[in-house]
Amino acid sequence: MQEAGIIVEVHPAHIPEVRSPGEPPVEYVRRLAQEKAETVARNFPDRHILAADTTVVVDHQVLEKPVDLADARRMLRLLSGREHSVITAVSLVRPGAGSATRIATTKVFFRDVSDREINAYIAGGEPMDKAGAYAIQGGAGPWVERIDGEYSNVVGLPLSLVTDLLREAGLL
Repeated sequence: MQEAGIIVEVHPAHIPEVRSPGEPPVEYVRRLAQEKAETVARNFPDRHILAADTTVVVDHQVLEKPVDLADARRMLRLLSGREHSVITAVSLVRPGAGSATRIATTKVFFRDVSDREINAYIAGGEPMDKAGAYAIQGGAGPWVERIDGEYSNVVGLPLSLVTDLLREAGLL
């Protein structure tokens, strides 16, 4: 956001990020983004609060942040040579004016990735705090053959969607 010229303060919501049984991925990220925004808004009732949540989906499987190195390896092997979706929900709470939540989806196509490449990537520690166990802007970037959708969504926050929400709220 700072690269887009938007000044922000960060206040983590510290909510449980647990998917309900059978909850569709889009509804899951929508619910989490809304809960995060509403939780923080209770502490800052006179401020606009923006929150987001992202997940990766392949073959109807939701890939969140890996729980350990073996989980990261499992995810990256699953993504190798395949298409997957990065789904982000962004929620904006406006003081006295309710909230708005939008969804961005970007399809990402990985080339075949060798076990040696995956192991080297994991050894660097980068995948451990990333949905789907990878960062497109980091060491996994060379694995991406192409994307269909917004690059910034895969990096972490769909900037065109965010700026649209902020513009509609009269903040830009």
